Amino acid sequence: MRIGLDIASLTLKRQANVIVLVTADSDFIPAMKFARREGAQLFLVTLGHGVKEGMREHADLVIDAYKEQ
Repeated sequence: MRIGLDIASLTLKRQANVIVLVTADSDFIPAMKFARREGAQLFLVTLGHGVKEGMREHADLVIDAYKEQ
């Protein structure tokens, strides 16, 4: 919850224009929606984890960065 509040605060105060979120947790969807409504670009990095479609639809860019070693 704290990270979601930080995202909201940063975008409301115009302290960040781009948010890079590295997660697969769909609990961040409300924060993602809020940030985009406030004009921030939101990049979602999934690290190869499956994410719900709602997360993909509320991100400006989805990066499925995963490299198996």
